[in-house]
Amino acid sequence: MLARSMEAFSGRSEGAMAESTAHQHTELHRKLDDKVIVARPTRHYRAAVFQVYVLIAVAAFVVLAVVAHFVPYFDIDLRITRAIQSYHGAIFDRLMHGLSWLGFVPQVDILGALAILILLIAGLRWAAVTALFAMCGLAFGALIKVIVLRPRPSANLVHVFQQLPSAGFPSGHTLMAAAIYGYFAFLVYTLLKPSLGRTLLLVALGLLIGLMGPSRIYLGQHWFSDVAGAYVLGSLWLALTIRVYRWGKTRFFKHQPVAAGSPGPAAS
Repeated sequence: MLARSMEAFSGRSEGAMAESTAHQHTELHRKLDDKVIVARPTRHYRAAVFQVYVLIAVAAFVVLAVVAHFVPYFDIDLRITRAIQSYHGAIFDRLMHGLSWLGFVPQVDILGALAILILLIAGLRWAAVTALFAMCGLAFGALIKVIVLRPRPSANLVHVFQQLPSAGFPSGHTLMAAAIYGYFAFLVYTLLKPSLGRTLLLVALGLLIGLMGPSRIYLGQHWFSDVAGAYVLGSLWLALTIRVYRWGKTRFFKHQPVAAGSPGPAAS
């Protein structure tokens, strides 16, 4: 009788402990969801703002591309180029040349292949596949160059470091920086937990994106409007790339690694 009572008590204790553990796990997941999942009204507001931006950006790019087809350059293009080229600091000059150098073949191909290889080694196969999609933005930009056929800056107007044969609108270097480096910044922000290393990576990628356009103007190889159009197009292609990434990750490679300490849905 005593043994049966002890056994029953032990069973009830184990059941209570299991129930308590399950409750703790449920509460932990609820707290994580509260931190990760934004309230529905906030999500709807952000989605609406994003949709408005996409509509405005598409309209602005189309108008700029059409005007660029007929107008070789604007007055503001000339003034901005001369203002940037008026500074002759040695460090600034090397920085501008170095940034532009990164966007030429074969450097850009080597960097892209290296980034994809790192993603594959890390087990992020779908992220690597989507990186290839991000790089397709360069082909789309090249197609627009052929359609718009805007001439690059001429040496009789501004200093031209090297005359390039292709058309000027939009800037391929700047499009590459916004679409591809922007995508890698998205992956760094999404997949890595907050740390000094993540912060430094984001700052480095942000500087590459932000300074690539001015470097093209400094070298006299693009007008400001070429660069502005590339940033707009690059942001649109980046948004499309992220959409493809999120769409595919819910269907393919569901169990690829995510940042340590981060809930899975947050990194999807």
